[in-house]
Amino acid sequence: MLNFSKINVISIYLIFIVISVFSILNFQKAEKFPIDKKVNLGLDLQGGSYLLLEINSDTLIEEKIQSKVIPLKKLLKDNNLNYSNFKINKKTLNFQIDNVDTFELVFFSKKNNIVNPFIDNYRSFELDYKKSNTNEIEVSFSKFGLLTINNSALKQSIEIVRRRIDDVGTKEPTILQRGEKRILVELPGLKDPDRIKKLLGKTAQLNFRLVNNNTEFGVDELASETGEMLKISKRIVMSGENLIDAQPSIQNQENEPTVSFTLDRLGAQKFGRATTDNVGKRLAIILDGKIISAPNINEPITSGSGVISGNFTFQEATDLALLLRSGALPTPLDIVEERTVGPDLGEDSIKSGLTSLIVGFLLVIIFMFYKYKIFGLVANTALVANLLMLIGVLTILEATLTLPGIAGIILTVGMAVDANVLIFERIKEELKTEKSIIHAFDSGYSKAKITVLDANITTLIAAVILFVFGSGPVKGFAITLGIGIITTLFTAYFLARHLTSIIVLKNKNKEVKI
Repeated sequence: MLNFSKINVISIYLIFIVISVFSILNFQKAEKFPIDKKVNLGLDLQGGSYLLLEINSDTLIEEKIQSKVIPLKKLLKDNNLNYSNFKINKKTLNFQIDNVDTFELVFFSKKNNIVNPFIDNYRSFELDYKKSNTNEIEVSFSKFGLLTINNSALKQSIEIVRRRIDDVGTKEPTILQRGEKRILVELPGLKDPDRIKKLLGKTAQLNFRLVNNNTEFGVDELASETGEMLKISKRIVMSGENLIDAQPSIQNQENEPTVSFTLDRLGAQKFGRATTDNVGKRLAIILDGKIISAPNINEPITSGSGVISGNFTFQEATDLALLLRSGALPTPLDIVEERTVGPDLGEDSIKSGLTSLIVGFLLVIIFMFYKYKIFGLVANTALVANLLMLIGVLTILEATLTLPGIAGIILTVGMAVDANVLIFERIKEELKTEKSIIHAFDSGYSKAKITVLDANITTLIAAVILFVFGSGPVKGFAITLGIGIITTLFTAYFLARHLTSIIVLKNKNKEVKI
């Protein structure tokens, strides 16, 4: 255990130096060092914004129930079921039917299930219905159907929220699901929370519709960007789903900020056909029910790209491009809770954490030096190396350090010393029976290894479980604790053992006390 080859020694110190160098990056300015990596401070340390969002799925349910009209009518027609007074309400479909018994048989038939033919009979159907004495049927979503809609909308919303926040450039955001309809967003160090709220508060439903009085598809009267009231056809020429990319740009000699967009193949075909057939007319570009621009179609646009103008500032053009790139939210998002954490709290937390770390560190060093003399110095050297490697690994991973994470580092200090204490106490026992100092130290390290590994591996398993099943603060504690255990084992059984071997081999013919 005390014999080290040159390759082993080089490997040990090379690993230590490389990882430790990364810890120094946290105290260097980016322009002075080619590698830009640092440990990120969490919301509780550097301040920032905390938002709790909730999906509003009412409009989505209305859209989904309307999408069942054609399949339901087809089902009734295919089974020769006569219906009348078919009405589309916000969340229900109502109609009267001649033969309710036949309808029930058809509706619950696995073969004819109009919603999802792959749902087995033992599971809830996506749709449910009620019947009255007048043979009136009310079809609505079942609990299973509503849960499916909410789950799908929530997952899609989380992904789109993540895209929008990543595009803004916020580092290490926390975006988590909370319950069945809520999303937790933590943005450390955010300087402009209002901009984020505006971005997350917009559904970004984009569509292109013609300005005309054609009542065949119905007409909406909307105000243009200049305040002019326009009659807009309800027929959607093309939606935002066909956009591949959108970027802010500067057009014409007046340096007017605009948004350039690129369409997919299907979108290019739709846009080309619409602009070819309607040269001379105006095309309204509508975002979340508001006209942002209504330019004239001067010539067919078949290139699959275009420009949106609308008296934007460059910031507005940038945000609009970001919204279009990230895609439309399936439902509006309501801000349920909002908190702004000031940096003062973070500074106090950092100072308190560093003070407790320094005090604990100094007390441990004094105790180890008093208890084990020169070998206590070895343990203290390993402890300093352990902290450098721990911070180095956190820097490599660009991990987020939170207040519980600092607690994990402090706990690592105690555990790192504990490993050396177990080893040294075992060596003391071996020195009582062994005449050879080298054999005593070698045997001490060998026999203490199982105990040290057992103690640290069980703690590492606990840290992994905390990381997998825990939430934000618990994960921060688990990360620093888990990495600290690994660096502790490395410094105790490689670095400290090598330093110990140097001392023992130099004094092999003398009496060594520990």
